[in-house]
Amino acid sequence: MIRVVRSPRARDHVPGAEIWLGMRTPGTEVPERVDAIEAAIADWPTMQALPHDDDVLLRVHDARLVEHLRTVWDRWGEYGADRVVPYLFPTPGLLGDLPLREPAAVHGAAGMFGYDTMTLIGPGTWEAARGAVDVALTCVDELGDGVIYGLTRPPGHHVTRTAYGGSCYLNNAAVAAEALRRAGHERVAIVDIDAHHGNGTQDVFYARSDVLYASLHVDPGAGWFPHYAGFADEIGIGEGEGANLNLPLAPGTGDMPWLDAIMEIVEQVSAFDATALVVSLGVDAAADDPESPLEITRSGYFRAGELLGALELPTVALQEGGYHLPTLGPLVRATLEGLDYSGVGT
Repeated sequence: MIRVVRSPRARDHVPGAEIWLGMRTPGTEVPERVDAIEAAIADWPTMQALPHDDDVLLRVHDARLVEHLRTVWDRWGEYGADRVVPYLFPTPGLLGDLPLREPAAVHGAAGMFGYDTMTLIGPGTWEAARGAVDVALTCVDELGDGVIYGLTRPPGHHVTRTAYGGSCYLNNAAVAAEALRRAGHERVAIVDIDAHHGNGTQDVFYARSDVLYASLHVDPGAGWFPHYAGFADEIGIGEGEGANLNLPLAPGTGDMPWLDAIMEIVEQVSAFDATALVVSLGVDAAADDPESPLEITRSGYFRAGELLGALELPTVALQEGGYHLPTLGPLVRATLEGLDYSGVGT
């Protein structure tokens, strides 16, 4: 049976809102997501995440990003604002050939480490994000030969080595993959089935040959987040060339083409000779989800789990997106039941 790892801090992050298209809109990555998932898998064995040091985390993320996230809320208090929101970004258009300097004012520095205006930081954000990292690391510690699921909230696959965004703060999947490498797995595959490309995970491993990143997602060329990354011609650089696979899909794709893309990824993972698998388990490609147009069904998610489970690799599955609360839990459970290649997770 699939074991579940959770953090008591998962509900501490309350986004409060998103600043999207210049408007303050309700947040979508809300604490109630945890309740919806836990209710659907309440009969599965569960353990609390154990605390870990920052060693693996700092191999994935720049220490300045980690320190910013750890301290920015306390430093933000002088402004009297209820959330940290960047307002200025050090883009090439601003700096040109000038050196990048860290601003003295925290409201200036916020845009150095956060790349969008929709990923707000509040009083419990750091604790929740760091707890999610502990979930990922505990999953690796407890993995063995089967499948283990980490209920990571907030999600993480949009966080690059140096910046956060996309409702993500620390990259849980990247941390898990790095921990698996350090645990002795020579080649690790990350399969990202979230509706949106995991630009952060791609960035972390883009020049490495020991970690394969493979993602199927709604086509950023059709106007979808993250807009600037996730295209098919992004195959890795240097030693990492060939260890990155992006399969962008058209809006309205539906189950069969989506599952065909899963099969292509399975073939790539098999050819890569991975000895462990990390699944970025987003279910926001579902038909009822407001955050994407891919229209995948519950049976599609179950079949995707089966296809990945057929690899029979030690597997860490970590939660990414999924925002339609009535269907979120059943979709997560269906995917995990398919993924459980021991056949006893149901």
